[in-house]
Amino acid sequence: MRCMVMVRATAESESQAGAVPSSELLEAMGRFNEELMRAGVMLAGEGIKPSREGKRVRFADGKQQVIDAPFAEPGELIAGFWLWQVRSMDEALEWARRCPPPFEGQCEIEIRPLYEAEDFADAMSPELQAAEARLRGELADRAR
Repeated sequence: MRCMVMVRATAESESQAGAVPSSELLEAMGRFNEELMRAGVMLAGEGIKPSREGKRVRFADGKQQVIDAPFAEPGELIAGFWLWQVRSMDEALEWARRCPPPFEGQCEIEIRPLYEAEDFADAMSPELQAAEARLRGELADRAR
């Protein structure tokens, strides 16, 4: 099972100061990422800049609206993510519990399973399944 593991932002990580991680935290996260890689769990992972550097596009009634940052409610924003390949949610939870705290004070990591093509079996025609497989293959080739 693939899952996205999201590090929730905090008021400090969203502040104007930007809360750059300490060397100690960067080293601890580096060691954790190496463990994930050696175990074959980590597919990708990145930190995300504060929302003040982003934009949102809202879709409603056939129209689009661009919303300028910053965005409210830091705890609802994402400050970083991993994509993991694990056997189960229990395994993902075991790995998340081993993660160094991403920020000082209270912070959260959220784990969500990704949809797989078979989850859409009734809605995906053989042509759509083939197109999905082709796109995934192209992405894998680009990653090499």
